[in-house]
Formats: sequence, structure tokens, C-alpha cells
Amino acid sequence: KMPKWKNYLKGIYDAKPKHLHLLVTGSARIDIMRRVGDSLAGRYFMHHLLPFSPAELSDSHSHFATDLDRLMVRGGFPEPFLADSDIDAKRWRQQYIDSILRTDIFDLNNVQNLRAIQLVFELLRGRVGSPISYTSIAEDAGIAPNTVKKYISLFEALFIIFRVTPYARNIARSLAKEPKIYFFDTGLVNGDDGVKFENLIALCLLKHVYAKNDYLGENWVLHCLRTKDGREVDFALAKDNKIDNIIEAKISDGEPSKALIWFQEKYKFPATQVVKELRHEHKVRNVSIIRASTFLQELYL
Repeated sequence: KMPKWKNYLKGIYDAKPKHLHLLVTGSARIDIMRRVGDSLAGRYFMHHLLPFSPAELSDSHSHFATDLDRLMVRGGFPEPFLADSDIDAKRWRQQYIDSILRTDIFDLNNVQNLRAIQLVFELLRGRVGSPISYTSIAEDAGIAPNTVKKYISLFEALFIIFRVTPYARNIARSLAKEPKIYFFDTGLVNGDDGVKFENLIALCLLKHVYAKNDYLGENWVLHCLRTKDGREVDFALAKDNKIDNIIEAKISDGEPSKALIWFQEKYKFPATQVVKELRHEHKVRNVSIIRASTFLQELYL
């Protein structure tokens, strides 16, 4: 890392002609991101550059299914997605994982137990879309729950995973509840097509949220819905802490989930079930059942 790079960049910015625009890119490494605004406050706009989305890749519905399947298998990072073969994509991903665990996390954060952090990483790959219990993962990995929290925070800061927390009007209560974990690289998900599809929908919704916030200055957050008695809906889009839409992701089920109907009827939330393989779009009890191609191509980005 270049020493005092922020001061150097500040000097360039302050001396540049008004018509000159700067585009500065970099990784989400923790030592950079934690203090990125120290000397650049008021001089930049943040833009989150996420993996490819189906809306970016497909200019017609005829190619959408192929692109969607490819994203579920290879993920949306350019190198694996555009690789000549699935083998090349797997080789890239293996090097990517090794680089993250051995360099970005192990070196930068003085993490001593590489085996433990590798084990937590693998455990998370198999628990995508499920509420994450730090205690359960700690027991499986043989480490303390606080250490699990630390590792997950590191993965999140490096844009490896992201958390989706249950919605609550009280934001502090929302953060206190067990989150769900998803990967920025769908190719890292260990699970069936349903789990991979849910991860892809989560990533596309997050990209939509980031774009709305980064480009329009709005205040969107991606949540899930969960009640104490077990009712759960995959996702809830909230603007200014008020739910705008609730969303369930399914591979081929044309009937709305019972939880989706329950939340819609009780709270009158606009409700959508996004289906990967669907013959006809329709509506059931105020729940819109729509194709993934329709839903994803209507997102902001």
C-alpha cells in the first residue's frame, strides 16, 4: 500500500482543474476502508462496484436464462464468468479464496489461527440463507463466539459476504437479531439450486439498494422478515426504515408462500414471489408471482 496515499490524493484533488474528474478504485481492504474519509471528506462520492447482474448481461429475454444459470454456477465476477471453461473458473476461485484467507485477512489483521478462519469460511458457505448462530458455528469450529463474530466482520469488510438482518422499526433491535449470510460471489455457495438462486436474488437486491443510495442519495436497506413463531420471508426492501416491498425467491413454485400471504394480508405490504422457472405470471391474493427475468431486469442496476 502506498504510504499516506490519502494525503497524496487530496493534494491532486485540491490542485486539479474544475473540469477534471477523478475515478479512484481499490479493494475493500480493512486498513483502507476503516479510515477512508479521514482526509478526503467532502471530496468524493462512494460507488459500490458489485459483480455482474442479469440486467447488465442480458439485452433480451432470450439470453436471460443462460446468463442466470451461468451466474448461479460461476458467480458474477468478470474473471470466472467470462472464463473459457468451468475448470478455469474453478481455478480462479480457488486462488481467490487462498489469497483472501492467507493475505487479506491473515496478514493484515494478525489472525493467528488460519485453520479456524478457513473452517468458519467453509461453514458459512454451507449456511447461506439460514439464520446464523455464532454459538453454533463456534462449537463446530472449536473457537469462541466472539472470535466467530470477528471473522464474519472481517469477511464482510472485505466484501466476501454480506448480512441481511430481520426488519424491525427499531434499528437496534434489527441488528441484534440473528442475520442471514450471503456471498458476493455466488460461485462460493455450497447448496442446491434453490440456495444459489436465493443468494443471487439477494445480491441483485443489494446491488439495487447500493445503486439507489450511491446515485440518488436515498436511504434503502435490504432486510428479511421473521416472526417469533417462525414465519419468514426471504427479503424486504425498506426505504427510510419503511418497507416498500417483500420478496420471496423460488426456483419453480407458482404458488405464493404462506408466510408471504400472511405478511401481505396483515401489514398490506406489496408482495412479490420471484420464480426462476415460471410459465405464466399471475396474482394470488394480492401477491404478484413473476418471472425472475421480469423482476431482475426492472431493478435499478
